Amino acid sequence: MKKTLMLAAVLGVAVPFATWGGGAPENWATLCAKCHGAEGKGDTKIGAKLGCKDLSDAQVQAGLKDDGVAKAIKEGVKSAEGKSLMKPFNQLSDAEVQELVAYIRGFKK
Repeated sequence: MKKTLMLAAVLGVAVPFATWGGGAPENWATLCAKCHGAEGKGDTKIGAKLGCKDLSDAQVQAGLKDDGVAKAIKEGVKSAEGKSLMKPFNQLSDAEVQELVAYIRGFKK
C-alpha cells in the first residue's frame, strides 16, 4: 500500500513534466508562439504589429503578476481603445493556463 501511494505521488508530479518534456508546452507552440515568438521576445511579424512585450526582459517580468497573466490568457487583452490585441483562450483548463504562466516565467533572464 505504501509503495502504491508513493508511486501515485511520483507519477502525479512526473507525468505533467514528462508530457511537457522540459521544452515549450504544446499550447505555447500552437497558440502563443505565432505572436510572442518561440522565446517570448515578441519578435514575430504579428508580435511587432501588436506591440507584444519582450517576456524575456527582466523589467517586463517584474511588472507581470501571475494572476494577471492567467487572466490575460483566459480573457484576452484589449487596447485602451477596445481593440483586441490577444484573443481569449478560455478553452484552456486552469492547469494548462498555469503551465503557460510558469513557462512564461521561465523566459526571464
